[in-house]
Order: sequence, then structure tokens, then C-alpha cells
Amino acid sequence: MTTREALSDLKVEAVHHFFSAYAANDAKGMSAVLAPNIEWKIPGHHPLSGTKHGLDEVVSFFDQLGKAGFQADPVFLGSNGEYVVDIHRGWTTQGVGQVDTTWALVWHFDNDGKVDRVVNLSGDQHQMDNYVWANFPLAPLPARLAR
Repeated sequence: MTTREALSDLKVEAVHHFFSAYAANDAKGMSAVLAPNIEWKIPGHHPLSGTKHGLDEVVSFFDQLGKAGFQADPVFLGSNGEYVVDIHRGWTTQGVGQVDTTWALVWHFDNDGKVDRVVNLSGDQHQMDNYVWANFPLAPLPARLAR
């Protein structure tokens, strides 16, 4: 096995670890594979979309998904040494409406072997947008404005 193949295997294993921690609602386990300065891009036009910066924002995002009973089942993981791509089924178990679609995530790792960037791509963005708006309403003004 080459060094590149070994690094690819370690990165795929890190993503597997993330999914296992996510399934167990284990924020500490998820954070163990993420760099402190992680950037996680969430697509869409809804209150949870946008780029999350740092562990606190990423963990808070996943905490909100946990409240919706969001589940993920990896179907495929592959790596070219620098990136890991995962394809998974993602679905909700609670809330108004539902999400049940395919997702693809592109994971990038820093020089320390931690995930520093993730781009999340949805197989049905409209379904996710509608679900989030139905289940995560914005606070009324002025409480929703950042201070």
C-alpha cells in the first residue's frame, strides 16, 4: 500500500467515525475529526443554510438537525488522497413534512488530518428548504437580528 492510499484510507475512516458519532448524537465524537476552523457549507434558502464557521457553529447546526430526528446512512465513500466524497441517504423522522433524499458531501482535510472544509450537496434542495421553513421558523423581530 502506498502512502497516498494509506492517507486516503485514514480520511475515509475519519468520515466513517463522523457518521458513527452523528448517529449516536455524539458532538464530541463529531468534533474529534473536525479542525477548529472548519467551514461547512449548507446549501439552500432556509434559516439553517449558509456557511458555518468553526466548531461551535457546525455542532449547533447538527444539534438542530438532531432535534428534527435527521438520520444519515452512508452509501458510498471514496477518496483521492486530498478529498473524501460521501454519498448518503438523509431523512427526517420528526417534524412537519419530511426529507428523504440523497446527499453528496465533499470533505477536505488540512495538513493535520482534520476536516477543514465540507461542501454539502442535496439531491432535492426544494424538499429540504420546505422542511426547514416548516420546522425552524425565524424568531420575530427584533429578536432575530444579530447584535
